[in-house]
Parts: sequence; C-alpha cells; structure tokens
Amino acid sequence: MKNDCLFCAIAAGEIPSSKVYEDEICYAFYDIDPQAPVHFLVIPKEHIASVAGIDGSNSAVVAHIFEVIARVTKEKNIESYRVVSNIGEQAGQSVPHLHFHVLSGRDMTWPPG
Repeated sequence: MKNDCLFCAIAAGEIPSSKVYEDEICYAFYDIDPQAPVHFLVIPKEHIASVAGIDGSNSAVVAHIFEVIARVTKEKNIESYRVVSNIGEQAGQSVPHLHFHVLSGRDMTWPPG
C-alpha cells in the first residue's frame, strides 16, 4: 500500500466506496462519476502505478483481475461491455494506481474520446 494513494486507501477500507467485488488480490467498486449506466473499477490491492508498471513479478495480478471481470459481468448478466485502462496523464489517468474501468449499458462509440 502506498500511503498517499487514493485507490490504496479505498482498497484498504479507509475511504468508503460502493463495493462490487473483493478478494485477497483485487477490489472492485462503482465509479463515483459514471460514464455509462454500469461503470465500475477493478483495482489490484497491491500498488502498481499503471499498465506500464506490469512485469513478470506482478503480471499474474492482471490475469486474475480479468478473470474477476469475466465472473462479475456474468453474475450481473452483462453481455456487452468495454474494459479500459488509461496510462499516463495525457491518456486520462487521474489516479496513479492500476485500474480497469468496466463500462456497459449504452452504445460505445469508436474511436473513443
């Protein structure tokens, strides 16, 4: 856990959130500024700054997160959705902690923003 990280504090339960899913590796919660009717984030409990910080020592965490996304969307009967991870400020990453947005419930345009 990184002391000044918003998402580390959310995963630790220090900041309230609307939990979607939790296990020992990751935490999922609804976005406070949803961009679709369904919009939740899935984050690792371990602090990883972004996709750029993934390497051989932590890549299994990402595989697990995608397994969780598949499980949660099935449980919620979500058949069509988009998974997004922004890397860096110019790409729109506002919290420097790896996170995956799961968006559904509306038509998704391409290319995105």
